[in-house]
Amino acid sequence: MENQSFALGIDIGSTTVKIAILDDANHILFSDYQRHFANIKETLSDLLFKAYKQLGNLRLHPVITGSGGLTLANHLGFPFVQEVIAVATALKELAPQTDVAIELGGEDAKIIYFEGGNVEQRMNGICAGGTGSFIDQMASLLQTDACGINEYAKNYHLLYTIAARCGVFAKSDIQPLINDGATKEDLSASIFQAVVNQTISGLACGKPIRGHVAFLGGPLHFLSELKTAFIRTLKLDSEHIVETEHSHLFAAIGSAMNAKEEISFLMEEMNQKLSSDIKMEFEVERMEPLFSSPEEYEGFKSRHARHHVQSGPLADYRGNCYLGIDAGSTTTKVALVGEDGSLLYSFYSSNDGSPLKTAIRAIREIYSLLPKDASIVRSCSTGYGEALMKAAFLLDDGEVETVAHYYAAAFFDPEVDCILDIGGQDMKCIKIKNRTVDSVQLNEACSSGCGSFIETFAKSLNYSVEDFAKAALFAEHPIDLGTRCTVFMNSKVKQAQKEGASVPDISAGLAYSVIKNALFKVIKVSDASALGKNIVVQGGTFYNDAVLRSFEKIAKCKAIRPDIAGIMGAFGAALIARERFCEGYETSMLSFEKINNLQFETSMAKCKGCTNNCRLTINRFTGGRQYISGNRCERGLGKQKNENNVPNLFEFKLSRIFGYEPLAADEAPRGTVGIPRALNMYEDYPFWAVFFKKLGYRVVLSPLSNRKIYELGIESIPSESECYPAKLVHGHVSWLISQKVDFIFYPALFYERNEFEEANNHYNCPIVTSYSENIKNNVEEIGAGKIRLRNPFMSFQNLKTVSEALAREFSELPVEEVLEAARLGWEELARARKDMQNKGEEVLSYLEKTGKRGIVLAGRPYHIDPEIHHGIPELITSYDIAVLTEDSISHLAKPERPLIVSDQWMYHSRLYAAASYVKTVENLDLIQLNSFGCGLDAVTTDQVNDILAGSDKIYTCLKIDEVNNLGAARIRIRSLLSAIRVREKNNQQRAIRSSAINKVKFTEEMRSNYTILCPQMSPIHFDLLEPAFNACGYHFEVLSNDNKQAVDMGLKYVNNDACYPSLIVVGQIMDALLSGKYDLSKTAVIITQTGGGCRATNYIGFIRRALEKADMAHIPVISLNLGGIESNPGFHINLDLLTRAAYGAVFGDIFMRCIYRMRPYEKEKGSVEALHQKWLKKCREFVTSRHMSFFTFRKMCRQIIEEFDAVPVTQEQKPKVGIVGEILVKFAPAANNHLVDLLESEGAEAVVPDLLDFMLYCFYNQIYKAKELGTSKKAALFSRAGIQALEFLRKAASKAFLKSEHFFAPTSIYRTVEYAKPIVSIGNQTGEGWFLTGEMVELIHEGVNNIVCTQPFGCLPNHVVGKGVIKELRRQYPSSNIVAIDYDPGASEVNQLNRIKLMLSTAHKNLKETS
Repeated sequence: MENQSFALGIDIGSTTVKIAILDDANHILFSDYQRHFANIKETLSDLLFKAYKQLGNLRLHPVITGSGGLTLANHLGFPFVQEVIAVATALKELAPQTDVAIELGGEDAKIIYFEGGNVEQRMNGICAGGTGSFIDQMASLLQTDACGINEYAKNYHLLYTIAARCGVFAKSDIQPLINDGATKEDLSASIFQAVVNQTISGLACGKPIRGHVAFLGGPLHFLSELKTAFIRTLKLDSEHIVETEHSHLFAAIGSAMNAKEEISFLMEEMNQKLSSDIKMEFEVERMEPLFSSPEEYEGFKSRHARHHVQSGPLADYRGNCYLGIDAGSTTTKVALVGEDGSLLYSFYSSNDGSPLKTAIRAIREIYSLLPKDASIVRSCSTGYGEALMKAAFLLDDGEVETVAHYYAAAFFDPEVDCILDIGGQDMKCIKIKNRTVDSVQLNEACSSGCGSFIETFAKSLNYSVEDFAKAALFAEHPIDLGTRCTVFMNSKVKQAQKEGASVPDISAGLAYSVIKNALFKVIKVSDASALGKNIVVQGGTFYNDAVLRSFEKIAKCKAIRPDIAGIMGAFGAALIARERFCEGYETSMLSFEKINNLQFETSMAKCKGCTNNCRLTINRFTGGRQYISGNRCERGLGKQKNENNVPNLFEFKLSRIFGYEPLAADEAPRGTVGIPRALNMYEDYPFWAVFFKKLGYRVVLSPLSNRKIYELGIESIPSESECYPAKLVHGHVSWLISQKVDFIFYPALFYERNEFEEANNHYNCPIVTSYSENIKNNVEEIGAGKIRLRNPFMSFQNLKTVSEALAREFSELPVEEVLEAARLGWEELARARKDMQNKGEEVLSYLEKTGKRGIVLAGRPYHIDPEIHHGIPELITSYDIAVLTEDSISHLAKPERPLIVSDQWMYHSRLYAAASYVKTVENLDLIQLNSFGCGLDAVTTDQVNDILAGSDKIYTCLKIDEVNNLGAARIRIRSLLSAIRVREKNNQQRAIRSSAINKVKFTEEMRSNYTILCPQMSPIHFDLLEPAFNACGYHFEVLSNDNKQAVDMGLKYVNNDACYPSLIVVGQIMDALLSGKYDLSKTAVIITQTGGGCRATNYIGFIRRALEKADMAHIPVISLNLGGIESNPGFHINLDLLTRAAYGAVFGDIFMRCIYRMRPYEKEKGSVEALHQKWLKKCREFVTSRHMSFFTFRKMCRQIIEEFDAVPVTQEQKPKVGIVGEILVKFAPAANNHLVDLLESEGAEAVVPDLLDFMLYCFYNQIYKAKELGTSKKAALFSRAGIQALEFLRKAASKAFLKSEHFFAPTSIYRTVEYAKPIVSIGNQTGEGWFLTGEMVELIHEGVNNIVCTQPFGCLPNHVVGKGVIKELRRQYPSSNIVAIDYDPGASEVNQLNRIKLMLSTAHKNLKETS
């Protein structure tokens, strides 16, 4: 064996370490794996020692792979190979027939496609959180482990729909199912199905899984039923399943196959290397310790020991007792109180999957202890299982949990104004005003998993929850885990573990993050001190001293934690029973004997009442009683839907919009047209129904949405983080394709009708506008030409623009017929709109007559789709309250202007108008529906809240998704109704206030002595723009604080759903203003505004809101725009300023091209930067000189390029990587985690397109809009001149670049347009729009096939023109190697790095093959 060479493959995953030792012939001599519980080094040492004992002191050639292997590889001096490359190597060797490999690990999921020689990989982005660890989390909910789930799943009967998007979501789906008594077998199989759905929809992202499929990774190796679920879903036969031995070790085996000859160690040497101490540098930020000394902790403990409830032994009690039961999501709590409020008995236990059994156990115990002279005279239940408990034990009362919590908190502090409750599954923040519940914030399905998250984490590290909490108290360097969803925290914790963070640091970091999540993500306070003065904290999670301490530190307050923090709901329910008891009352609660003999069985059924097909859980009790849950309306209970017969305008609107009879087949001479019932069709269908009918087409409308429709289209969804209404479009289109219609018509409507003259604009949202482009580029049948999709971009502004666009689109038909059909359609659309308004007025007079209340359920037109609203309107009508839509009353009021937001989307203008009406009347309230992933609602929710709360109305927002668990919605709605009842009872008066803001202008006087702060975007360019502005007489300062601290500051001041660039921009500004460096009475802020349809135009509103929050509303905010959106008398965009800025931009572009091209190859390190600094000084002098000579400018451009071209460079070849994407994330190093530096350090050359091109794109858009959308011809002429001027300006540079040896010349904007056209329409103009796609094609034409598409997480335009076009780009340019990276404060850098490395390894491989 001495002469033989042996390879050692080490795969360090997020949860396990795997090793494989191979001989020359790639036979496995030894392989094993072990969970590392964050002790990676020791675990690897153990495994190697085992191998050593078995094989002796072999000489091994080691290679490390895996998400956790990079730091270790660097420290040990072992080579590192990207894990997908390792897996691909092993597959080529061991299973060469594989077409697709699906690999699930503990934390990551990947799909690898093998197409000929090309390997394409998809890896989970920042949101696809758990796979193996997700299954572990779910297993702990079912009181078992992953293998236990596997055993249960073998005997399932029913599959439930469980949110597959993220582990936290799934928890909130499973919990109600457990509480309703679903079987563990069915739940286990459903969990596996959720993983399958997530992998297919979240990763495949529009690329179908076909051919021979291999299943790799631990979960798929050990969990046979998970593999079965994949096979079932993908409909694979035995021939197409690639059976592999050691499928969980493939990355380790593959890395061994990549062993390098020149690096080898004896086994003993390796063990020695591992035993030496490895110091890992901190990449994850650290925070200050919770307690600085044991004395401080003792003081904290004694202060909190004071808040205890008086308790007495039940055995000695005489008199009336009151029972409260709180059936929570994961635990059941019971409290028995006496006449004086003393606690006689308390019970707290995990549900163990059956809340009823747990409650019966507690009540039996109470009765066994209850003395003869004590009796339970009234009882009340609350919590998730409130109705189930009430039905099972025939309790007297049921109360919504928020009210029960208030009663309990007020018992400890009658002046309480804020209750923060963090339970196992949910977070609540209850604000109290005038001793009633004023507002309730619950965690949306995301960001939950508070208590149970800490518990799951403790388990994964082999700790009990108590020990884990204790460990945190004196941690020296708690890790900063940010404030995003639990799954992001998982990745952050993993990253910290890989850097050697200790368990105490992790535990303390989790305690901090749970609180940060609660405050900044759920309650969305910018400043924790805004919570209130008298805060009571409760919920089991606060028993953890570390969590309580971190709350007090972050909120800078002293809170009250009652000693019964965990059973406050039950205690409050008992106090409610006590308050409602009056002498002579007979309780309806079952007697001890009956509860003792209570038998119940649980069964499942499907309600057939409507398309919702609600899954009902039927609990049958002794004596024939039954309780049914799971129903969204009353039909499931055998009653009539909407028994009270109160108006429901959601129902009315659905039938009014779509109630059109199509032509019969024999009456339709022109054939069939398919129309998807999705997005803006919920607004404009009346037009299209009449238009096509008049033209002699038979309209085939896709059916009402349901889960099946969604699943039909899941394969072609290109982006996992877009909203559910958008995802549904794919299913509707797939359904239409199956109907074999002649063509599908799905127009892209740039502008909607202009209903509000005073609004800034009347766009559609970027997704509504452009979604048909995603369909065009991602649905295979359309790409393959099997069916025609007609998706003209058009303006729905008025009949003229519509008629012109349709005459162009249907040029094959007689023009007068098209115009007549359009006229009739337009009239019908106006009628439908008027009918809605009349109906709204009719309902208002009905409310007036009957004295009933109404709720305006405000959202977008498509929220009337029952699959999207999940039966919320029916839920509201079941409380005898009428439901109105926002467009049924939006004509009755107008908001006072100017609003703080830029009011530019028509559907949202209606929201503001509806809210403005609601604030003026007493019998209406408004609940806003917000689809998860809807970026624009970061703008609208705050504005609607301002309008309502400003006039003392309660604002409620319900986040909805593909999940139809209405638990949170029910609590919100009931809390709102309860608050309204109390307000009516107390006869509270409101003051109606204006929604207008006072915009502070930047005046001429301010110009001389005000400092203008500008956020950093592109340092190379802004180094020159700052002096250019100063030369025009301003005190202009570009901020240099674009760092992590600015992002944290942004999170405090901006709505948490806002996009990453807005966080950075607002964060920089607020960080600077709060730094003490500036005189705030002489400071202004500047921001660019393009007036486009994405959120960027609203950054100015975000800034104003942040200033208001920080009491700095007097600071002027200048809008830098060419469109006349806002003007400031003291800031002039004149020729002098424009010329200097343009010169600066051209110089910046030259520098960027030259530096990025030459720096990776310079012979003498630093020579390129020295040249940059030399010329930067000269360029600054030029843009600030009094007379700028154009001749000198041209000469300087030539000289700069010539000097950079002459820098001595090496002859090595490196892959070129293009960087495109959202403008700020593309150019700002702080926003893209220093992507250029990263690429250069990984042996690549970065290529970034010019900043000037973005300005040209903005100009070109005006030309297109004038031609195609009927906008101003004058603006188009101005824009054409602008393009000419800029192109002329950079002509000298272009010529010099052409002559040079090393550089490419910039591409004309007109050519970029031609590049983009075959893939996307030039009508895509929100965000970077068609330009982003055009830049990618331009790069490919210049030989840059490797591209990083940078985008803020959840960026709306990028769903279409970034992620949405990758599939089509790959089809047209097979050599393209594109990776889309999401950037976000919570994004895991490890994940980003892994995906970029993956792209680079393919780039290096391709370079080798071509050179």
